[in-house]
Amino acid sequence: MEGDKTSEELIVDYVECLMSLPTNCRPPVEDDNPSIQVSATIDDTADIPIGIPHQPSSNDLIQVSVEETKPEPFVGMEFESDEAAKTFYNEYARRLGFPFRVGRSRRSKGVEEVLIMKRFVCSKEGVYRKKASGEGTRKRERISMREGCKAMMEVIRDSDRWVVAKLEKAHNHHLGTSSRVGYLRARGFIDTSERASIVASDAMTMLRQNAFGEGGDAQGLLDYLKKMQADNPAFFYAIQVDNNSCVTNAFWADTKARTAYNNFGDAVTFDTTYKKNKYMMPFVTFSGVNHHLQPIIFGCALLVDETEFSFIWLFETWLAAMGGRSPISLVTDQNRAMAAAIAKVFPNTCHRFCKWLILSRSKQKLAHVYSSHPALKEELENCVIGSETVRGFESCWVSIIDKYDLRKNTWLQALFNIRQRWVPLYLKDIFFAEISPTQKLESMNDFYKKYFNTKTSLKVFLTQFEIAMASRYEAEIQADFDSMCSKPSLKTASPIEKQAASFYTRAVFDKFQEEFVESLGYSAYKIKDGPISKFSVARDEDALETFIVTYNAVKKTAFCSCKNFEFSGILCRHILGVFLMVDLHFLPQECFLRRWTRNAKNGTPFDQQSSEIQNGCEETITSRYNDLCHDAIKCADRGATSVEIYKAAKDVLQQAFADIVAVEKFSGRGAQRDVININEEITLDEPINDQSLRGQSLPEQKVNNLLGQLLGPSWQAL
Repeated sequence: MEGDKTSEELIVDYVECLMSLPTNCRPPVEDDNPSIQVSATIDDTADIPIGIPHQPSSNDLIQVSVEETKPEPFVGMEFESDEAAKTFYNEYARRLGFPFRVGRSRRSKGVEEVLIMKRFVCSKEGVYRKKASGEGTRKRERISMREGCKAMMEVIRDSDRWVVAKLEKAHNHHLGTSSRVGYLRARGFIDTSERASIVASDAMTMLRQNAFGEGGDAQGLLDYLKKMQADNPAFFYAIQVDNNSCVTNAFWADTKARTAYNNFGDAVTFDTTYKKNKYMMPFVTFSGVNHHLQPIIFGCALLVDETEFSFIWLFETWLAAMGGRSPISLVTDQNRAMAAAIAKVFPNTCHRFCKWLILSRSKQKLAHVYSSHPALKEELENCVIGSETVRGFESCWVSIIDKYDLRKNTWLQALFNIRQRWVPLYLKDIFFAEISPTQKLESMNDFYKKYFNTKTSLKVFLTQFEIAMASRYEAEIQADFDSMCSKPSLKTASPIEKQAASFYTRAVFDKFQEEFVESLGYSAYKIKDGPISKFSVARDEDALETFIVTYNAVKKTAFCSCKNFEFSGILCRHILGVFLMVDLHFLPQECFLRRWTRNAKNGTPFDQQSSEIQNGCEETITSRYNDLCHDAIKCADRGATSVEIYKAAKDVLQQAFADIVAVEKFSGRGAQRDVININEEITLDEPINDQSLRGQSLPEQKVNNLLGQLLGPSWQAL
C-alpha cells in the first residue's frame, strides 16, 4: 500500500513516473544551483565481436563543469548552527561525490542536556560486522557500504557559534560511486532535476556492482568470453566501453543459440526481469520457444547502462550475431528507452509488451484494491487471458471497472488506453508462437531465484548458467527422441487427427488434439455459398461468441476471424469444425507450420530468409567461416542423436574433410598451371551430369554430395 512505502521509495517512484512522461508533460524545474551544469551527449560506439576494447570519444561520459570556486572545509571554520554546518557538508559531499551521515553527537551533562558536538562522516565509515542469527532463522543478506573510510568533519558548540574542531578529507575509496540511499537521506537539499540524475547514476553504479562485484572489475567476464571463443571459434561476443575503458555492456551468443535462432527465431522475448530484484545481476536474455514448447536462449547480455543508446547497441549487436534477420515479433517489458531503440533497430518487427509482467506489476499498483476485493485479481487475469474476442474483452473489462468502482483508477485507465500494445487479442494477425493463452516461459528472475542468491559472483553465475543451459539441451534431445520413437494416443478415429500426430511433436500435438476435440462441440452454419464460402461457427451452448470461417473449396484452405493460426501456428477449433462439416479427410500441407513439426530443424521458412546473406558469403574469410560453421552445427545436432547416427556422421565428415584437402591440392595445381600455360586443357575423370554442379571439380562434387546426404534438402551449394 502507498502508506507503507518509505520516503525513499516514494521519491524513486516519483522520479520513475516523471522520467516516463513525455518532455512536454513534465513539470518545470527551477534551477536553485546554477553553478553545476550536467550534460550528456551520445557518440557512436562500434561493437567489437572479438572482445577488443573500443575507445569512444570523450563525449561519452557525463561532464560536470564548475563555474565558481566552492569553499573547502578547514579546522576553525565557523557556522551559525549545527544545521548550517550540515548544509555546508552536504553541499561539499555532493560536489565531491560521496554520501554522508551523522556519525556521532554529544550533549552536555546536566538538566538541559544541550547538544554540544556533531560529527558528519562518510557513509563508508566503519566496518560491517555480520550479526549472528538464531538457529532456524534465515535472513536475507544485504550489501554493506562500510569500507572503513576515515573522512569526517566534527563541529563543536562555542558559545553561540559552531566551529570545526576535527577534519579528515581523505577517502579510502573512489568518489562519485555512492549509493542512492546516501543521497536521498539528504533529499531536503537536492532539487528534483538533480535527484533524477543522482538516482539514474547511482542505479547504474548498483548494476555495475551487481554484475562485476564490489570493485566493478570486468576482467573476469572478458577472460570468460575469450576462453569461450578460444574453445569454439563460432562463439560470438561483443563489448561496449566508456572513455575510461570500463565495460558498460557485454553481449555473447554460443553456436547453439545462433542455430536455435535460425530455426525458431521468428518469435523472440527480450527478458529484463532482473529489474524485479535490485540486488540481482543485470543479466538479460533473448529467448524463444522451440518445437517442443521448451524455452531456448538466443543470446545473453550484461546490461549495466540502460539508456536508449545502449539498447540500440545491444539490439544491433544481437542482430548481427543472428545473421541480420529480424524476428517477426518481439515481446518485452514496458520501457521508454527500450521501445525507442526497438522502433529504430526493428522497424518491421511487431513489438508487444509482456502481459504477464503487466499483470504482475498490477499486484503492486492495485495492492490496496486487491486487499479490499480479493476476487479482483483473478477476474482481471481471466479478462485478459480468457477473452476470445476484442468485443468480449472490452465488455468484460468495463464490467469489472464498474463492479468495483475503479473508473478513477489511473493505473487501470492507463492499461486500457494502451491495450493494443499488450493484450494479445489486438495482435492476433501477427505470429507470436503462443499456442496457449496461459503459455508462460520461465523468466530470468525466476531462474535467478531458483539457482542463486544475492552474493553469487559473476564467475559462479556463468558456470551455473552453462550447466542449466546444458540441461535444457539434453531435455530438447530427449524430446526429439520421444517424438520420433513413440506414438501419441488418439482420441478419435478421424484421419485428420492421425495425420497431425505424424507431423507434430508430442507437445504441439497435445495442443492440436485439444483444439480438435473442442471442435466437436461447435456448430457451423453456411452463410455464403460458392467456391469461396463462409461459415458462422459458435459453441453449441453459447451463441453470443460467433466466428466467421472463410473456406476455399478449390485449395482446401480456410481462414478464421479469430486468427489463431496466424497468431500461434496451429489450426483453431473453428476451422477444424468447418473441415469436419465439409468432410475433409486430410489437411493440406500449408496447415502444418514447419517450426512445430518433428522436422523443424531440417530447414525452416525462417531459414530461407538467409538466402540473400548466404549469397554474400564468398566476400570475406569471416563470412565464409561463419557459414561453414552453421552447416557443421547442423551436422552435430543431427549426428549426436544416437550412437549409430553419430558413427555415420563421423564417417561422412571425415570423408568430406579428405575431399576438401583434395580440392585444396587440385586448386593449387590449377593455379600453377594457369601461370605456366593458361590454355592447357584440364580434364575430369567423370562427366558432369547435374546442372547444379556444372563448373565444379570432381572433389567439389563429392563434398557437395556428402554434405547433401547428411544435411538433407535444406542444404544448397553456393
